[in-house]
Order: sequence, then structure tokens, then C-alpha cells
Amino acid sequence: MTHRLSSRIAAVLDLQPAAPAIEFEECWVHWGELCEYARAVRDLLGDERPQVGVLLRNRPQHIATVLGILMAGATLVVVNPARGDDRIKSDLADLALPVIVGDADDIATYATYVTPAPGNSVITIGDITESPVCEAASEPGEIATRAGVAVRMLTSGTTGTPKRIDLTYDMLAHSVLGPEPTEVRRGVAIVNAPLVHIGGIYRVLQNICEARSFVLLPKFELQRWATAVRTHRPKAVSLVPAALRTVLHSELTAADLDGVRVVTSGTAPLSAEDAEAFTDKFGIPVLTSYAATEFGGGVAGWSYADHQKYWATKRGSVGRASLGAQLRVVGADGSVLEADQPGLLEVKPGQLGPDTEWLRTTDLARIDADGFLWILGRADQAIVRGGFKVMPDDVRTALESHPDVQGAAVVGRPDARLGETPVAMVELRSTVSTEDLSGYLRNRLAPYEIPTTIAIVDAIPRTPSGKADLTAVRAHFDAGGAP
Repeated sequence: MTHRLSSRIAAVLDLQPAAPAIEFEECWVHWGELCEYARAVRDLLGDERPQVGVLLRNRPQHIATVLGILMAGATLVVVNPARGDDRIKSDLADLALPVIVGDADDIATYATYVTPAPGNSVITIGDITESPVCEAASEPGEIATRAGVAVRMLTSGTTGTPKRIDLTYDMLAHSVLGPEPTEVRRGVAIVNAPLVHIGGIYRVLQNICEARSFVLLPKFELQRWATAVRTHRPKAVSLVPAALRTVLHSELTAADLDGVRVVTSGTAPLSAEDAEAFTDKFGIPVLTSYAATEFGGGVAGWSYADHQKYWATKRGSVGRASLGAQLRVVGADGSVLEADQPGLLEVKPGQLGPDTEWLRTTDLARIDADGFLWILGRADQAIVRGGFKVMPDDVRTALESHPDVQGAAVVGRPDARLGETPVAMVELRSTVSTEDLSGYLRNRLAPYEIPTTIAIVDAIPRTPSGKADLTAVRAHFDAGGAP
């Protein structure tokens, strides 16, 4: 039986074939072109519903490939082509998938690891106006399937080795399916999130299922993003915190963002100060949210109405439960805590259905009497310096409040005397010395919270979601990294 998400995708692609669907590098791809390519992928996969590994990039033909996989009821296994050759080769070898899909260059690079075994196939993605090419072995083989799973998505790997999470067709349908459209909607959205992250997949599927055209950016780049905003005047845009701070401290004015009514921001912590500074500069409220790949998307966020009514008294919160989620905070013994008591956050995501067990996170949080959620930091990232607990997010927020700091990342470094001490990696928007930064922090943090080392770098290593890659940051300091 065809899942309702697969049916919705097929129906939308058939609505208005001649209408523009995706603008990419100043050229439009039409709905009919998306439909033809997606159907070709669906037909190549057949009825077996295999797991399909895709070296996924932000390109229209890759989106069409994803749509074809979902129309076939198969499972998309996301492979990030930017993770580095060794990790990608290891990933492909370990997965041993029956079907691998990628650009010709990617397929050639990893040929040893994607050569068809008996019953296995390699599909090369061409231009959106061409049909994908399938190379398959003639001998039959066992087809690896994962019934009911739409996407196997890597978590960000912010604090350790990434792991794959199963996102079912039901989970995605719960998040992206609204009323069925009867025509292509007016207005053009902007997608600048990477498809290898849940945010990119979610936003693309949301636009497709709503029959909304959108601009697809290969990645967030200030001038390209600003041009798209000025040209299409979307009512809502999404910016991860690092991108939001780039816009905030750019030369863009309120006139450049004319027409934008709200900015949504998630995937990483955003300080209340940055959110308010953005609103002061552009006159646009910032609606933060809380989500995780494990949840299949968002579980809390600000609505526009809540922001208008509550921001002054609830600033810094990530909003209230959304999409049918339930939230609670528990103590170390698992007992449910009263309002405003800090503890570990537990979640029942609405996407997982009513019979879901409580999922315990590693996030320290509190929930007030009105249901607003504050994320206080990661319990597994706390740095204990000589008996004093240091929360990295507190130090990061203080550093990022400096007018010359573009972004910061803070981790613990082993210390023979104190156990561990905080160290920070900082990228700047204008020149400032590490001594000046340390002096700035003395008025904002306790002495034990001030980093023992501040390394200034050209760019902080980041995951596809825009979070600082703390594994890479730790490796920098483990290797003797210095300013």
C-alpha cells in the first residue's frame, strides 16, 4: 500500500508541470522536470523498496532523486559527501547498501566502495534534464530493506561519533503534511539548510508537500541569501544561529529584509541578546525552536503570538511544546520535578505517536508554570574545574557578546591539577587580541569560568547543521592548538 507521504509527493509534482519549482544558481527548474526525474528514479528502484545510499548535495537533481526514492516507498540513507574521504569510504563499506546514488564525480571518487555486487546497483545523477544512469549487476542478490523507514539520517556528531537515526514515513508525514494543495502556491521560500541535515530535508519536503516554489542555495552565503530575499520577499526565513549572527553584523539594512515578518532559528543555541539585537536592527522577531534528529524534528518553539505576548518576560526560552510533543524535567533519580526546577529534559515527540516512551536527553533544562522551556546546557559537556562546574554555553555566550567575535566554541581540556579547564576557539569579524577577550570576560564570568586558552582561527569547524564540531575543536587543542 502506498504511504500518504509518497502519494502527496506524486500528486504535487503533477499539479502544474509548467510552473517554476526550484530556482538554483539563477535558473528555474519546473515542476514537470522534477516529476520526470523523480519518476525515473522511482522506476529504476522498482518494487523492492531497498535502502538507497545517496551522496547528497544541495542541487535540484538530488532533490528529485530524494522525491523518487520516497515515491517508491524506499529508504533514503543519507551519506554526507563533505565528511572527508576516509570517513565516507568507511561509511559506504560498513553500510553495504544495495543501491548507491551520486554525482558522476562522487561515484568515480568512491568507485571501489560503490562497485555493484550481485544484485546491487549504482545510479549516477546527471543534469535535471537528463535521465539518471543505472549500472546493475546481472546476478540476483539479497536486497536490504528497512520497512516503514523513509530516511536514515546521521546525527550531527557534535559531541562524538555520529549515529544514524531512522525517520519513518509516519514521522515525516506528521511533520510536513497539511491540507492537500490544489495548485502551486504563491510566494517563494528560501532553502539554505544542507540536505544532509534533518533541517534541510524537512524544509524541502514541507515546501514540496505544500506545492510551494523555493530558492535552493548550495550553502548559506550572505550575498546570495540577501539577493534571494530582496528578489522574492519571503514572509518567513530560517537562519541557524551562525548565519543569523552573520546577517546581524553585516551591512544589510531593514530595507534589504523588507517583507520578512519572522525569522526562525534552531539546531544550536541562540542567545537572547543576539535575538533581540536582530529584532532591534531589522524590526523582525526571531522565533527560536528546539529539535533533534532523534525526535524527527521539532518538539518546542515560539509562535508569533507567544512572542508578541511573552518575549519580554520569557526571553531566552526556546518556546513551548509543539507538534503534539510532551515535555518534562526529571531529577537524577528520575522523579519529575516541579516548575522552574532544573534537571534533565525528557520528551515524548508527537511525531512518534501516542504510545511512545519518554526519551531522556542529555540537555539540562527547566520548564516554567506556563510551559516555556529553557535549555541550560548539556549535562555531558559540563566542565568540572577544581570542583567548580563550568557550563560551556555560558562561556560561549559571553564570548559571542563581544562586538568583534563572530562565533565561539568551548570545550574542556584535561589538567593535571584541576582535572580540566575550559578552552575556547574563536572566529572574529574584526581584530581583537586574546588578552582583550580575557579582560572582557572578567566582567561577565566567574574567574574559574574564564578559558585558560583562547585560540583565534579563521573559521570554527562546523557540522552540516551549523553547530560547532566539538570533536574537531577538541582535536585542535589535543594537538597543541594555540592562538
